[in-house]
Amino acid sequence: MPTILVIDDSPAVATALEVLFSLRDLRTVIASSPQVGLAMLAREPVDVVIQDMNFRADTTSGEEGVALFRAIRARLPELPVILLTAWTHLASAVELVKAGAADYLAKPWDDTKLLTTVETLLELSEARRELARRRADETRRRTELEQAYDLRGAVFADPAMERVIALACQVARADVPVLITGPNGAGKEKIAEIVQANSSVRGGPFVTLNCGALPSELIEAELFGAEIGAYTGASRAREGKFESADGGTLFLDEIGNLSPGGQMKLLRVLETGKFERLGSNREQQVAVRVISATNADLRAMIRNGTFREDLYYRLNTIEVRVPPLAERVDDILALAAHFLAPGKRLARDAREALRRHAWPGNVRELKNALQRAQLLSSAAELTAADLALPTVAPAGDDEPDRTAIEAALARSSGVIAQAAASLGLSRQALYRRMDKLGIPRE
Repeated sequence: MPTILVIDDSPAVATALEVLFSLRDLRTVIASSPQVGLAMLAREPVDVVIQDMNFRADTTSGEEGVALFRAIRARLPELPVILLTAWTHLASAVELVKAGAADYLAKPWDDTKLLTTVETLLELSEARRELARRRADETRRRTELEQAYDLRGAVFADPAMERVIALACQVARADVPVLITGPNGAGKEKIAEIVQANSSVRGGPFVTLNCGALPSELIEAELFGAEIGAYTGASRAREGKFESADGGTLFLDEIGNLSPGGQMKLLRVLETGKFERLGSNREQQVAVRVISATNADLRAMIRNGTFREDLYYRLNTIEVRVPPLAERVDDILALAAHFLAPGKRLARDAREALRRHAWPGNVRELKNALQRAQLLSSAAELTAADLALPTVAPAGDDEPDRTAIEAALARSSGVIAQAAASLGLSRQALYRRMDKLGIPRE
């Protein structure tokens, strides 16, 4: 049961508040002086404090109330404090709200407003505690992951990316093909490196081929090698990627670009471990683990006849999906810090701009934005202007956009109070913004 500490030297006030909160199943403890209140805070957990601003009959300055608030703030900076004030102390109460007090209410207070304020603060406090618990769990899991596996220097902070990396580590030790899907620039090659580094062939070579960077007529020669005269310009024999990767891993990026002939030959290698160089009848045997990646919809390609269904199932024994950076909002600042040169830092408006940007180019775009800003600015602190990111919010509207709201809701698992707090909004303001943007209230 949540506990409200009332610090007020008026028995009538204490009794009235105790009765009011009991109607909402809230426990109330009473302290008749600042000293008693501080002692109670040291002894037992409290969720919200309601304190008077004046405790001395011979003065109306409110100095004791100010001192009490500052003492609570110094000891328990996250504990919400509501000030009960007479009109003569209003200026002091306003200053304390600026200093971190949750709210102030003039005596005589409005019961409905007081209850609403307390319940909102309790909801926010629970959301913060839940967030702290989740972050502690995430830190523990991340530490365990880093200790148990070679993560190849991966930088991540978002639970979505943590799950991807954990899956990659888990499937690494199974000697089966892995298909990594996700948009360009999201980090698919890093996931392939993690799979290789934790596999049974981690001591072998890690060979990469971007199937989208070569003309279709050259991909087969790159994969399987070629003899002299096998194609125009083949003036010498060449070793293919499968030969180079023998005893290790072959990473085939943009696998959807593989030609029909290349698909057929790749399928045969996956089934038998055997292949021939172009222009040769001599069969070669290799032991290669294949990891492939694509940003294409291979199922759609199968339907329109441009990708073999049997090859798809050979490649897709295990699929690891890397989400776009927009779905990994907590990764943005972690990656940004990683890309900053020593001595450089981000101003608050720069951090906010990074979190609000949609990142259609994903991690690659983020890296480029940071590199460009550092080249063009000699200042130690980079601002939003230095980043020169496109403005997402409509002109004249400084409220968070759909991307920012949906990301905040995802991070908070739909807890409105927590999402609102992370966006700097009240619950009511967040609801209004969601309704305006057509975001459903779940």
